[in-house]
Amino acid sequence: MHTNKELLVKGLKFIGYTVAFMFLAPFVISQAFKNVDHPAYIPVLVIGLLLAMTAIGLGFYTIKVFMDALFGKKPKG
Repeated sequence: MHTNKELLVKGLKFIGYTVAFMFLAPFVISQAFKNVDHPAYIPVLVIGLLLAMTAIGLGFYTIKVFMDALFGKKPKG
């Protein structure tokens, strides 16, 4: 069984996106909590929470892509 290099490169790209979202989401959430009295508090908090959920989803997807690259896809049927 050989490693699928195209999927491996795709996984590495997604690691970059995941790490970016993992740093961006807590930053946005902390900025929201620093400005609780500001009128844009709720929208900024919602955006931060959406970014956090996106980071979690990308993390799981990245793991799936790596597993497919290293071990191959499961046969259907």
